[in-house]
Amino acid sequence: MSKKPLTGRARADRQPHSLAAWRGLGGGAALALALKRHSPEAVIAMVEAAGLRGRGGAGFPTANKWRFMRAGADKAGPGARYLCVNGDETEPGSFKDRLLMEALPHQLIEGATIAAYATGATEVIILVRDEYRAAAAALTRAITEAEQAGWLGRDILGSGFDLMMRVHTSAGRYIVGEETALIAALEGERPVPRHRPPYPAVSGLWGRPTTVNNVETLSAVPSIIENGADWYRGLSRSDEGGTKLYGVSGCVARPQLIEAPMGTTGRELIEICGGIRNGRALFAFQPGGGATAFLETAELDVPLDFTHTKKAGSSLGTGALIVLDDRACPVAAIGRHMRFYARESCGLCTPCRDGLPWVAKLLDTLEAGRGAKADLDLLHSHVQLSAPSGRSYCDLNTGALTPLKSGLERFGDIFTAHLQGSCPVGRA
Repeated sequence: MSKKPLTGRARADRQPHSLAAWRGLGGGAALALALKRHSPEAVIAMVEAAGLRGRGGAGFPTANKWRFMRAGADKAGPGARYLCVNGDETEPGSFKDRLLMEALPHQLIEGATIAAYATGATEVIILVRDEYRAAAAALTRAITEAEQAGWLGRDILGSGFDLMMRVHTSAGRYIVGEETALIAALEGERPVPRHRPPYPAVSGLWGRPTTVNNVETLSAVPSIIENGADWYRGLSRSDEGGTKLYGVSGCVARPQLIEAPMGTTGRELIEICGGIRNGRALFAFQPGGGATAFLETAELDVPLDFTHTKKAGSSLGTGALIVLDDRACPVAAIGRHMRFYARESCGLCTPCRDGLPWVAKLLDTLEAGRGAKADLDLLHSHVQLSAPSGRSYCDLNTGALTPLKSGLERFGDIFTAHLQGSCPVGRA
């Protein structure tokens, strides 16, 4: 049994397996076990015992989400029920789902089929952003192969379970990662988050019960069913089960994607990447992508799981470490984030539509050495008034302002030094 259930069966050249090759590697065994030996409730119980939490950023317990769907489907009565797979992946620094979709499409399809069985879904729709064209092509081919083999369609493997599956390529943008905005995009509408309740499990895609799961989350499911919950938990270094795909980018010698036990530390991941590039020292890192708070050298040995990272003052997010060395200016780095989030806002509410561009402009002025104390005061005001959760229609604004809030708290002296017209650290 591989210690790397997510990537252990990937080809070295990242080319997708044919269904025949996937079967030769043991593919399909988990699907057969789920459909022939386990009830949907038993599958959910196994996923719960395994400690699988959503890998899309929020870390919500996967089994809980699936139970909400079953309850919603019971209330909704007969009709379509949907499992939507989030393959948009637009978080700055994140590039894990791309590998899974391109190199291991049958693994994702198998996991999604098991999840559909557990939740009572009748159709799976995999949303892939348009830039991931190789991923969309690999998934489309794999779905066709699975249909021809009887792994999708009517009476899958003689179990009586029917399921349709298709790929939907989307224009994509960051906001599509929010589950209700993703549902709106699938419906052909402007991708704007929707008010909750009702929650998608009750009224989602076209008003029907819907569950949205991340690519990495579903890709972990086959190994849990095949090898058991205890085995999956045993892969982890923490109470949160399994392995995690950590993406490390920025000022490291060899940026890369690493499958490692949940709870691996930032120090270990950076060392695997050859350390800080050019022999320089670490300044800070974001452990979960562009919308997470900074950690510093003192936090290098914090186990990177959802619980410990939160206690350290940040969040695991997508597990995408963005590393800054001692020549990388945090003001410039945060400014890049702000420009991205300002551009990616859906524009529905004032804090995002008007506030984020204003913050980006203030940071650009400050980083260019033309800032005034009033500009710095305005940045603090934005964080105090706009960043708290609930101040905007969805959490994009809160996430976008998280690195700014963290930067002002940890690197306030560097922000102040920019008022003198120069950066004491250097340029990123």
